[in-house]
Order: sequence, then structure tokens, then C-alpha cells
Amino acid sequence: MSQPAVPQATVPAPQPTQPSRRAPALIGLALIVPAVIAWVWSYVLPTLSTVARSFEGDGLRRPYESAGVRNYEVAFTSGFVGQVGFAVLLSLIPLAVALLAAPLLAVLADRAGRVARLVTRGVLALPLAAYAPVAVYLGRRAENIESGTYTENLQSPRTFLVSALAQVTFGLVVAVAATLYLSALRRREPDQRPAPAMLAVGGLLGLGVLAAGLQTFTAPYILTGGGPRGDYTATPVFSIAQTSFRTLRLGVGSATSTLLLVLLGLLGLAAVALILATRLRIEFDGWRDRPAVREAESYSGRRPLLVGLTAVALVVVIGVTVWASSPWLRNLSSDTGPLPRGVETSNLFANTWVPPLLSTLVAVGLAALAGFGIGALRPLGRWSELLLVPFAPWLFVGAGPLAIANFERTMEREQLGLFLGLVPPTWLSVPALFAFTLLFRGQHERWRSGGGVGRTLLLPALPMLAVTALPTWLAHAQSPLWTTLVGKGPDSLTAPVLVQMVASRAFGAGGELPLGLILPLPMLILFVVLFVALMVGYVDRLAIRVGRRSGADAPPAGAGGPVGKVTA
Repeated sequence: MSQPAVPQATVPAPQPTQPSRRAPALIGLALIVPAVIAWVWSYVLPTLSTVARSFEGDGLRRPYESAGVRNYEVAFTSGFVGQVGFAVLLSLIPLAVALLAAPLLAVLADRAGRVARLVTRGVLALPLAAYAPVAVYLGRRAENIESGTYTENLQSPRTFLVSALAQVTFGLVVAVAATLYLSALRRREPDQRPAPAMLAVGGLLGLGVLAAGLQTFTAPYILTGGGPRGDYTATPVFSIAQTSFRTLRLGVGSATSTLLLVLLGLLGLAAVALILATRLRIEFDGWRDRPAVREAESYSGRRPLLVGLTAVALVVVIGVTVWASSPWLRNLSSDTGPLPRGVETSNLFANTWVPPLLSTLVAVGLAALAGFGIGALRPLGRWSELLLVPFAPWLFVGAGPLAIANFERTMEREQLGLFLGLVPPTWLSVPALFAFTLLFRGQHERWRSGGGVGRTLLLPALPMLAVTALPTWLAHAQSPLWTTLVGKGPDSLTAPVLVQMVASRAFGAGGELPLGLILPLPMLILFVVLFVALMVGYVDRLAIRVGRRSGADAPPAGAGGPVGKVTA
């Protein structure tokens, strides 16, 4: 007789385990720590030192006497409000270019088709690579003096400076703004509306142009010297430099710096508020367009009127850029002649390019690590972008507002006139931190949906290192403020400072100005090649998008198993 069958226990099939969020969150926070240390050293401590110095008396040696609020009273009576007003006036034309001309060019290039868009990006790389404000302004001033119009221009110095700044910065502003607008116009599907992203980009550009205007230094420093009647064409940063390092009123200069830092901090906070409110992100769309996008672009590419208008617009941009820079470009390959005694070309080249390269590599590298920690690993989940808020007040801060604190720090460390003193005291690039965070945020869902770390996060971000590092390096190398303050003797001169000295006959030199030393032809060619390659091969694949991902935008789920709820 058979025995009744004993039911066998059913062993449940193993279920895929959901990855823990704790480990990535801890790693993300750990990756932010080096950036926080660099941020504290480069921004927070100098800011606190500037604020404290603003309540102290003048002089270069401690201890200082307490001055109360007297320095602020002097700053206001010396025309701080007027300086801010003039800086805003300088920003009006670049602001109109960024908000009106640049989006028009971007829309034309986008509607004209892929080829027109790529050509536009390649052409716009030229004004970016040819960033040499000291050479351009010195060349224009020398040309005006030779033609006898310089004295006439100084009869209306504000009009002269506004016009010169608008002409010189026109190509640069169009290039930066149109590049961002083109990324905002990039769609996954032809029926998507890019208007919200365009408006968000326009808001950020407006804040950035105003911040740059408030920190204008090179144009009034070279063209008008802040005069000719007192501080008639002085900007806040020019006033800080003159008050602190020419008349040695460091207390008053620190008060002006503090007031300027407040304004810049408000602009930075407004920028991060816009980013958070719009859920702005940067996405890498891969190396090939979707079929629907290719079909739409091929249709747009058959519109000869749009192609023609785009070509005309590019000719205008390049024409204005070349015309404004012609006094420098004509001397680019000419013989620089004998240098002042004690100055060697190799040493001058090293002083100009190596110190800013060192700080740039560190600043951008730390920004990339922190951006990966915030945007990809998301230690606070959907609220991770709030970690950008502490950095926001310094998003638009350059060398000028913190120049006094950094100069005193360099002097106390006895690095004035040394190679190390020439290194820009900025060890974290806050704009690069924002860029990497937004890029990794845009790629986060693709990674969490099963994409490999290398394919979805690391490879799309590698070219961004060059995109952020090259402009940072070039801007630091071409800025005369910091190297003018810390340079001491022939061994610590940089090319912009030397040529400015020659122009002012500080060494008793005459003849043509050696403008080709400031941005030598080999370096210009190098930057042109790199910028064109990045703009056409990489930046064109970046899309700036806002809001929540739609169903069409979302990456396919399930490629790597269930990973839980994902937030954009």
C-alpha cells in the first residue's frame, strides 16, 4: 500500500536585492569633502578676513586699530553707489547681446539644420579662444594715441569706455550665450518645447553678465585709469585696487570689497534658486541623434533662407570681433624686439601660463569629484542639489573682491615676487562644480536604470574637464590684477603685466608694443583647435533641460534589475 505523498516545502526563488543607498550616499559626501576644504580656504576664510579687515584701520602691518564703521562711510562718500551704477551701465549692452542677439543666432542655427549648427559652434569657438583683453585694450589705446583721437575720447570718458567694452566683448558674449542657448534648444523629439530651458538659460546669463560687469577692471585700468576726473569711470574692483594698493587704505578697500561681495552673493543665490526651481540639468545625448530628430533636422536643412541668415549673422559676429581686436591681431606675429633688462622670454612665458595651469587643474579636478558626489551619488536623494547652496554666494566671485585678503595672506607667507605667489589663490572652481553637478544629475537616471558607470557617467563627463578647464586657465592667464599685485621684479613678471609696463614706459622702452607676448600665436592656435574640437565634437551633444523628465525622455527601465524609485 502506497504511502501518502508528503508535500514538499516550496523554496522561494531568490529575489533581486535593491542596492543600499547608504554606501553611495557616504561615498558622495566623502567626495565633497576635498572641495569643501578648498572652498573654505579659497573663499570662506578670505571673505571673513575681508569683513574683519573692513572694521580696522589702514596699514600693511598688524596690529590694526579699530575703525568701527568709518571705512564704510568713506566707501559710500567716495562713490561706491556711483561705481556700482557705472558697472551696471557697462553691462547693459553685453546684457542686450546675451538676451537678444545670441538667442536669435541660436534659433537660426538650430532651425537651419545640423550642418549649420555645427558650423555655428565651430565659428563661435574663435572668440572664446582669442580671449586677450589686455592685448586688445592696449592695442586700441596705442592706436588712438597714434591717430590723435585718444584725448578727444577722454572728453567723454564714460561713453568711450562703454563703447570700447561693448565692442571688445561682443564676440565673447555672443559665443558664450549662443552656445548655451543651442544646448537649450536641443530636443529629444521634434515636438518638445525648449522655451522653458531657453528662459532659464537667459536668466542665468543675465545674472552672470551683471556679476561680470560689477567686477570689470581691465578696461578702465588700461583705457581711462578711472579718470580723467577723479573716479568718473571707476568700477568697484578698480576702486578696490586703487584705494588699497596705491593709497594703502586697505580698510576702506576692504569695506568696498565687502559691499561688493554682498551684491555678488545675492546674484549667486538667485542663480542657484533658479536652478533648483526649474530642476535644470545637463544631459549627454550620445554620439548619434535619434531618427526623429535626424528627420526633423534634414527637413530644416532644406531651408536656404535660414542657412543664409545664419551665415550673415556669423559674418557679423566674426567681423566685429576681428575689427575690435585688429590692433592686437596685426601685431600677433611681429617681432617683439628686445625685452627690458632682466626679463627672459622663457621665464616670462612660464610665469604667464604655468601658475594658472596648476591652480586650474586642482580647482576643476576637485569640482569634478564633488559634482560626481552630488549629482551622481545623490547623498541627500532628491534634495541633493541643496548642497550647492553654500557655494552659491561665490558662484560669480572673481579675484577682485578677495584681492586684499589674498594679498595679505601671500605677503605673510613671504611669497611676493616668487613663482608660488603667482599661482591664483583659487583652488576650487565653483562654476565648474555647478556644471559637473548638473551634468551628473542629468545622467543619474540612465545610470540607475541599468547603464554602466563608465558609459553613462564617466565617459560623458571626461570632455567636460577640458570644457571647464580651458576657459578657466585662459582667463587666469590673461587677467592682470593678481599678477600685478604679487609680481616683484623682472623674475616674477607675466606677459600682460610686462606689456602694460612697457606701454606706460615704466622701463623707458619705446617703439611698438610687444602685444604678441600676451597670447602668442602658437598658444592661440592651440586654443582654437581645442575649442573647435570640443564645441563640435562634444558640446553639441549636450542638452540643457528643465522640469521633470517626460515619458519620452526617461531612459528604459529594467536593464539592470529593479533599482527602486528614481528621482530626477
